[in-house]
Amino acid sequence: MSNSGQSTPEQQPNGGGVSIGSMSGGSIATGTHGSATSYNVTGAGADPRHSELLAAIRELRGALPPVADRSAEDATLDGELADAEAEITGTGTADPNRLTRLLGGVRSWLGSQAAAAGAIASATAVVQGIAQLLG
Repeated sequence: MSNSGQSTPEQQPNGGGVSIGSMSGGSIATGTHGSATSYNVTGAGADPRHSELLAAIRELRGALPPVADRSAEDATLDGELADAEAEITGTGTADPNRLTRLLGGVRSWLGSQAAAAGAIASATAVVQGIAQLLG
C-alpha cells in the first residue's frame, strides 16, 4: 500500500491523532494549544401563538374541577390538555394532529354539560388559540 505523504494516526510520530467519523454540533480542540468555541444558534424564537395557547391550556386545566370531583369528560379533557402542555413545553410547538384532536376534545367537553361556568372562558381561549395555529 502506498503512502501519499499523509500520516494516519498510527503513523504519526509522537503518537497523536484524531479521527472523527461523524459529528453534529459541538466543538473539538486538539493539541497542547488547541482551543474550541461553539456558538449554538437556534432558528426563530418561540411562536407567541404557542405561548398563548400554553397559557390558555394551563388556565383551563386549573379551572377544571378537583380530581376527586371530575367527570369522565373532565378527566379525558385533562389528559388531552396535559399531553398538549407537555409537547409545547418540551418542543415549543404542538403537532397539528394533536391540536386537531385537542380542538375536538375541547368542543366535545363544552357540549357535554360538564363545563363549569368559570371554565367556559378558559376553554374558549384554548379553542381560539388552536384555531389561530391551524389557520
